[in-house]
Amino acid sequence: MSFRIDPRLPLTGEVRRILAEEIGKALQHLEMAHTRPEQGLHKCRKRLKSARALLRLVRSGDETFCATENQCYRNVAALLAGPREATALIETIDRLAADFGRESTGSGLDAVRDRLIVRQHDLHEGAGLKAAIGAATAACEDGLKRIGTLALPDQPEQAADVLAEGARVALRRARKALDKAGARGEADDFHDLRKAAKTHGMHLSLLGRLWPTPIKARRKAVDQLGERLGELHDVFVMRALLEADSEPLGPPEDTKLLGKLLKRSEKSLRKACLAEAAELFGDSPRRATKKLARKARDDLAGAASLEDTNAAAN
Repeated sequence: MSFRIDPRLPLTGEVRRILAEEIGKALQHLEMAHTRPEQGLHKCRKRLKSARALLRLVRSGDETFCATENQCYRNVAALLAGPREATALIETIDRLAADFGRESTGSGLDAVRDRLIVRQHDLHEGAGLKAAIGAATAACEDGLKRIGTLALPDQPEQAADVLAEGARVALRRARKALDKAGARGEADDFHDLRKAAKTHGMHLSLLGRLWPTPIKARRKAVDQLGERLGELHDVFVMRALLEADSEPLGPPEDTKLLGKLLKRSEKSLRKACLAEAAELFGDSPRRATKKLARKARDDLAGAASLEDTNAAAN
């Protein structure tokens, strides 16, 4: 099955199916994380993000269920954030070395990378990770049992309104985050923009059969923006560690080059992210989703009419 809502089928059943698939895969990745934490944790968190994007999309159809489950999976993701971040920081060092090859030749970043590897090992080998995986597994298993209580409107017009509202809210969040990132430029502003862009990208996948315009190019652009914003987020995290009084990345003589490259990378990424986000989220969210609502109503109503015709024929 796919991460896409089939307009020919009742909305409740489709959302239950997709949610069960995503949480089921998250559980598989949690099992993998016992032996391969780098891959397992990353893949699990991606599935949790997909599940949460789905819940946000249909939230207006069952506020209580969606709000409760979204918070549940947010808490699960938070349990796994530290160990995953440790790996992401090593990847950031490697990216800086690749992007600034001439400046980083020699051993300018090696000492920091070695410390990050030790930090990653401590997080992955400690009892804390095992406990976090256990708690995350229990929460996901409980979540699977609750999926059957979700109840959404299945009438075509009401279902279309639910989907359009969810898409509109995500676009509005992205536009608001873009405005803040452009005006203030704080790390949290760009992080909010990243989350909103990721959610919108997942909504494009979920609504692939209903979105009123071709989505392939837009989805590619959203994914690219998400990657850049992820790199920028890792730069912010690394800079915070660099500026910490405890010097977790090492003494100033070991981190001088890192600080220089982080500043250059941040400047470039900020500019690129703001430009790309403006292209994607500059239009009015309400205008964009009005077209979605109309097309969704037509497609869902057409599917329902065909089903009635087939039932009468039988």
